[in-house]
Amino acid sequence: MAAEGILLGMGNPLLDISAVVDEAFLSKYDIKLNNAILAEEKHVPMYEEMSTKYTVEYIAGGATQNSIRVAQWLLQRPGATSYMGCIGKDKFGEEMKRDAKLAGVTAHYYEDESAPTGTCAVCVVGGERSLIANLSAANCYKSEHLKRPENWALVEKAKYFYIAGFFLTVSPDSIQLVAEHAAANKKYFSMNLSAPFICEFFKDAQEKVLPYIDYVFGNETEARTFSKVHGWETDNVEEITIKISQWPKASGTHKRITVITQGADPVVVAEDGKVKLFPVILLPKEKLVDTNGAGDAFVGGFLSQLVQEKPIEECVRAGNYAANVIIQRSGCTYPEKPDFS
Repeated sequence: MAAEGILLGMGNPLLDISAVVDEAFLSKYDIKLNNAILAEEKHVPMYEEMSTKYTVEYIAGGATQNSIRVAQWLLQRPGATSYMGCIGKDKFGEEMKRDAKLAGVTAHYYEDESAPTGTCAVCVVGGERSLIANLSAANCYKSEHLKRPENWALVEKAKYFYIAGFFLTVSPDSIQLVAEHAAANKKYFSMNLSAPFICEFFKDAQEKVLPYIDYVFGNETEARTFSKVHGWETDNVEEITIKISQWPKASGTHKRITVITQGADPVVVAEDGKVKLFPVILLPKEKLVDTNGAGDAFVGGFLSQLVQEKPIEECVRAGNYAANVIIQRSGCTYPEKPDFS
């Protein structure tokens, strides 16, 4: 049984505005499938256009929050997980708080007076998704919030931490505080490469925290971008996974394990200079609803077993199970109870 507050996530809480769109919409707003970007000026009208032109669903999201909610769902113990991030004082913010509570996650949101709750447009074409995030309030998170006694208490209580790479664009100092706490207290710190643009444009921030990361997650596109940015001159995902796992560490307490997903291809896990491949659960194309949240769900499933000190094989199996459930539904949502055993 997982202890209360054993897993803490920090990230950008975003309300997903999800719709099945068409190729014309993608090209109008210069959107590539299977990508994640931050919204620019040219993307501003698309949120309104989506809600008037297509059937839209609103789903509480944000990469880290998705993973934490999935881990919580698999653990089935209220309060086993907690989460921090910044929302606005508005209707969407209230929706977030309600969703977190229903999911059994202990959420300590920083509520910003000036900015609205962040949103993420999820454009789905043929089951593949593209994400365009308008961070708004999520971009306003400050480490002062983290340092408040009632919030730092969540850090003290947790033994495992997970932060998506997207948070590097918002509060690298908060990440550093948690990473150093984990290293000093022999706890486990994990992060995600999250998106090609993080590896490219936030390389320095990513490199600063990398020595503290015990578990690195990512997908094949992000891994290849990471390799390119670091001049490794290889596109071979297995080689890249090993090289990431061998990056120097700040603390020798835990070795680094790197876990890279590849859609329908096997999951690549590197530890001790060796690679293991784990096949995923194959799904007939007609059962695929959308891939939004698949990577987040994989991490959530993985962490749900990791915090129970299960072997890596079990962690990956739970990750694959969770991803398989989520891609058969719209957004990062799940049935009331898991049937993972």
